[in-house]
Amino acid sequence: MRYAIYFAPEAASSFEALAASWLGRDAAMGKSVEHPNLEGLGATELAEITGPARRYGFHATLKAPFRLAEGASETDLTDAMEVFAEQTSTFEIPALKVGRLEGFLALVPAGPAPALNAFANSVVEAFEPLRAPLTDREIERRNPVSLSSEELRNLMRWGYPYVFDRFRFHMTLTTRLAGPQITRVEAAASAHFASVLAGPVAVRELALFVEPEPGAPFVIRRRTPLALGQHRKTA
Repeated sequence: MRYAIYFAPEAASSFEALAASWLGRDAAMGKSVEHPNLEGLGATELAEITGPARRYGFHATLKAPFRLAEGASETDLTDAMEVFAEQTSTFEIPALKVGRLEGFLALVPAGPAPALNAFANSVVEAFEPLRAPLTDREIERRNPVSLSSEELRNLMRWGYPYVFDRFRFHMTLTTRLAGPQITRVEAAASAHFASVLAGPVAVRELALFVEPEPGAPFVIRRRTPLALGQHRKTA
């Protein structure tokens, strides 16, 4: 079993509903959701381009999937989440946009987000003692020869290449797209998520995702609210 600590849309929010319909899966309920037919993007094509992201559920990675360290339990992890959350204030991301990242589309911050980056850094560090070291197979799966020296150091130290200076908050929307397709899908995604992109997005909780067995879809096991009203900041 693997665990991951992610940012995910709040439960029962319009953002969560839009995300589930886009991916075709609700990670909180653990069930499939019917894809919509959007202007310029039919349900069949949408299902095809969201396939890889669907298994993970709609999220932004904070602490990448990991196995628990020897002697650690899920209770230890959820207790640590409670302690972290009690010491961490809620905040807002001023705005998101549909962005292009190496050929795929994702929701990303519309501008600089230093507080969001600091929040992500603190999650990586806080839960590191509960992470088991990577196996050789897990390292190979990351294709280490393709990583920069900094990313390789991150992988070996933190279990994931894209942390700290290499971190980019993103909520994956598609697999890699090419040519005119990416422009067309970008327009459809911007229209679909228009209500989310119109204003700030609150970060009020940590979401614990679980992969019950290798290759199984990730599901939301727990949501842990962050502290309210303490040194509120904006990302």
